[in-house]
Amino acid sequence: MKKYLVLADGTVYEGEAFGYPGESVGELVFTTGMNGYIETLSDPSYAGQIVICTFPLIGNYGMNAEDEEGKPWLKGFVVREYCEDPSNFRCEETLDAFLIEKKIPGICGIDTRSLVKKIREKGVINAAICNDIPEDIDKVRNFIIQGMVRHVSCKDKKVYHPVKTKYRVVLVDFGVKRNIIRELLKRDCEVIVVPYDMDAKTILQEEPDGIVLSNGPGDPAENITCIQTVQSLIGQKPIFGICLGHQLMALAKGYSTYKMKYGHRGGNQPVKDMATGRTYITSQNHGYAVKGCTDMRFVNVNDGTCEGMEDKVNGIFTVQFHPEACAGPKDTSFLFDHFLKMMEDDYAQG
Repeated sequence: MKKYLVLADGTVYEGEAFGYPGESVGELVFTTGMNGYIETLSDPSYAGQIVICTFPLIGNYGMNAEDEEGKPWLKGFVVREYCEDPSNFRCEETLDAFLIEKKIPGICGIDTRSLVKKIREKGVINAAICNDIPEDIDKVRNFIIQGMVRHVSCKDKKVYHPVKTKYRVVLVDFGVKRNIIRELLKRDCEVIVVPYDMDAKTILQEEPDGIVLSNGPGDPAENITCIQTVQSLIGQKPIFGICLGHQLMALAKGYSTYKMKYGHRGGNQPVKDMATGRTYITSQNHGYAVKGCTDMRFVNVNDGTCEGMEDKVNGIFTVQFHPEACAGPKDTSFLFDHFLKMMEDDYAQG
């Protein structure tokens, strides 16, 4: 069955349908990972976006629930070649079955190299996955990603208990990936996951040893109440910000953010630790970056953008990339240990 990818500039790509048979409109972005499509599909940070995979063959190891990071929120999935017959001992279902179950339209047989080149040259663009070419594409042109944090965040507090508890951590959920929770649990942290709109006073009433600001979707600057909450938390407890959490902390500290031309998405982003001079290969998924940061700790080797900051006076440590992901593999998971050291030092100081 034919399917069409229609861009906001009128460009039409003809392909074949797989996954959910419906139609959708979203912001078209690409990810450069050679694997990890399960994590991509289930990352809440992709809310409102149609995702292109630059690696040509997708679906070859199927899907399994253990590797999922959360509920899928993306609007569509674009691949060069879809593998109908996956081969892996952990496979529980095909990619096609997963997309149908989650109501995510897919399109394959697209010249993804040409498509990604267009985005790299022109920047991210809105698009629609359609069963027929529409005469009017105003709906595509006018699409805006707004208010997604409210949708992807949990509605009620959830508590995760480790085998033994050494630290108590409040994790503010802006669209958290499950592996962040797993990494904290492995380090004997009781994890209290709270909704995005919980105020600072209520967060501190949980008596945490530290606070984690999670990843999430959309424009960080639109989350005004969240930024005000983060401002109120500064200096109260050690804070670790990841991805959107990093951006919200930057805004809370008076820096600014801007939308990038096409963002960083994939498992091959080089980041330099300015404190040690060492470069790490990181996993990333963001379309906005921090500007004007004077306490930058990490920098992107490719384009010089801010990849993290550290404020030792106020106990703040943030990264734009995903330390819970396995990019190197697990090159930067030690940053969770750095957060534990921050809590330990804070506890020692009383």
